[in-house]
Amino acid sequence: MNPQSTTPMPILFLLGLVILGLLAGFLSGLIGIGGAVIIIPALVYLFGYEQHMAQGTTIALMVLPIGLFAALNYYQKGMVDLKTVLFISVGFVIGGYLGSLLALEISALILKRILAVLLILISIKLLFSN
Repeated sequence: MNPQSTTPMPILFLLGLVILGLLAGFLSGLIGIGGAVIIIPALVYLFGYEQHMAQGTTIALMVLPIGLFAALNYYQKGMVDLKTVLFISVGFVIGGYLGSLLALEISALILKRILAVLLILISIKLLFSN
């Protein structure tokens, strides 16, 4: 399916996207993951998106305050360091811009492999750390 076509998306496709959002949102609130780990692979392998489209769509999700209520819950329990949020956000904005410039210049296969290696390394670290 071409997500940018002018043809309306089938209702089951739209329902699938909502379910994906629910799952990613739940996992984001539960363990802090969602975008790259859940949404991008699902858009590529379950919904037929091209890698660049999946990444761009997922990045666009972060523009909106999708994590606002989950963040508020953590903040109310004293589990948010606002100074850290500020400094990481500055770096994230700059890094996101630079990373997107590079991503749009390399192939979808290379992007998939970079993501896969990163997820494997993170998984190994999490599995074998105390």
